[in-house]
Amino acid sequence: MTTATALPNERTDDRRDQRPYRITPARVLRSEWHKLRFLRSSWITLASASFLMLAVGLVMGTTYISDGGDSDVDTVVLVLYGSMLSGLCTVVLGSLVTAGEYSTGLIRASLAAVPRRLPVLWAKAAVFTVTVLVTMFATALITFLAAQFFLHDTDQAASLGDPGVFGAIVGNSAAITLLSLIALGLGALLRSVPGAIGAYVGGVMILPEVLSLLPYDVVESAIKYFPTQAAGVLGSATPLDGDASTGGAVLALCLWAGASLGSAALLLRRRDA
Repeated sequence: MTTATALPNERTDDRRDQRPYRITPARVLRSEWHKLRFLRSSWITLASASFLMLAVGLVMGTTYISDGGDSDVDTVVLVLYGSMLSGLCTVVLGSLVTAGEYSTGLIRASLAAVPRRLPVLWAKAAVFTVTVLVTMFATALITFLAAQFFLHDTDQAASLGDPGVFGAIVGNSAAITLLSLIALGLGALLRSVPGAIGAYVGGVMILPEVLSLLPYDVVESAIKYFPTQAAGVLGSATPLDGDASTGGAVLALCLWAGASLGSAALLLRRRDA
């Protein structure tokens, strides 16, 4: 009797184990989160980005002198001057998230588990975006408040309630995130960490400076919407005359990031891992 009652349960368990494992967006997102979470270089890079922003901000706050050479600089720009260094760290991380898997061969396992391929790229981008945005926003907020502790009796004193200040902090974090997404797309496109970083430095950072030397008004107008120039608009509480509008800068950065990821998605469907 005991054997007879046990066999049906065993057959039911066997059928349950043999059912195909469903691939859902939530499971793909969880997989990419685990990759980012347990990769030591991810947290080292993010910690470096946060440290650089905070350290530079504290240096600016403790060494600033009223009516000095920086008196006409935007308060948020002055305090978050380390964002340029932080952005380089997150750009490297973006390249590692995609191109790093090609160098280790892990991408083959990822694409074998998700044969449609594109959900892997979208999940990587989503997890990376949320992680970098939250980290950079928290760091920027802490850096601003810590620097203002030393700037409260200077002409650079400001509070989060002042016009444009909180928006500039959010914009600074969003700009770093979108710039890093461009690098993530380049990493998936070129499948090489050095290649992606080189393409980013050459195309995003150096090319606009070279083009600015050309004496053409149309070039000058177009450069306003290049990634680094648009990012500068988002991180400033008082944008300068001649800069792109805030809405135009956001749209430009989103389009640049979308173009990078879209190109990577197109080739991901056509090329072997």
